[in-house]
Amino acid sequence: MFPQFAALWTPVALATEVVAGRPYALVIADTRVVLFRDAAGDVAALIDRCPHRGVALSLGRVEGGQIACPFHGWRFDGAGACTHVPWNPDAKRGALSATALPVRVAGGLVWVHTAPGAPDGEPFVPPVLLRDDVRVMAQHMVWDVHWTRVMENMLDTPHLPFVHAGTIGKGLRGRTDAAMTMAWNETPSGAQITATRAGEAPKTTLAYHFPNVMELSIDPGGRVLRMLAVCLPQADGRTRLSIYSIRNFAKWAPLDRLFARMNARIAAEDKAIIESSQPATVPPAGEERSVPTDIPTLAFRKIWFTRIQPQRIAP
Repeated sequence: MFPQFAALWTPVALATEVVAGRPYALVIADTRVVLFRDAAGDVAALIDRCPHRGVALSLGRVEGGQIACPFHGWRFDGAGACTHVPWNPDAKRGALSATALPVRVAGGLVWVHTAPGAPDGEPFVPPVLLRDDVRVMAQHMVWDVHWTRVMENMLDTPHLPFVHAGTIGKGLRGRTDAAMTMAWNETPSGAQITATRAGEAPKTTLAYHFPNVMELSIDPGGRVLRMLAVCLPQADGRTRLSIYSIRNFAKWAPLDRLFARMNARIAAEDKAIIESSQPATVPPAGEERSVPTDIPTLAFRKIWFTRIQPQRIAP
């Protein structure tokens, strides 16, 4: 399960996206997962595979906080325990469980741990999500490239005037002859990234939160405006990019569409470029040419090769 992304906490959805009585299917690192609300209304996560004949539980129904397999009607609760086997009242249900995954709801997001059993530690929740004065909206999109390429793009500042010349990089056009200094300062959750051009104070900051989250702090005029980009591996060569916009102003729900439209435009500019990367997965640093402004991407690449990719969980 979860090859090259095992035993890690990752956000996967807004808690409000997991609705009672409805399965929520997703793929994490070549592994199908289904979320649903259990009998207490809490979010549960199971490997999306019935232990009977391997079909997707997410194609079944959720009733009374239990999910029923669409093939033979076996039912499972939020802990994966089999609660009913049609036609077999004497079945030893204790040996027929589905595989449950640890799940947390924190900061309005659902976090899944990519290994069954007790996790080693808890997810890092960016403090901005814990504020009670912010609105959080979500967008999900799929890119046809390995998640490591998407993650590196999210941590990269020098591409802005070229990829985003008409949007967020407009102010840097024609100013690229000056030196830009990139800094990667490690933090308990990952790193703080700053880009300084010709001694100017940076107007925004980036943070990397291990293993697959970027936090962009814009905060115009002292207000809160943050973007969390979550690069979730799906199949090899496919990434589900989720952008969570967080703001403490203009919180009227219909305004979400304006923020979503701008986010989608910027993401589309990146997508067209990043999907052309060869190879689709980031290679070792020595196989590509790099310069000092690549410090953040090279730092992430080291994390990928030494801390994330090598992890394996026995089947």
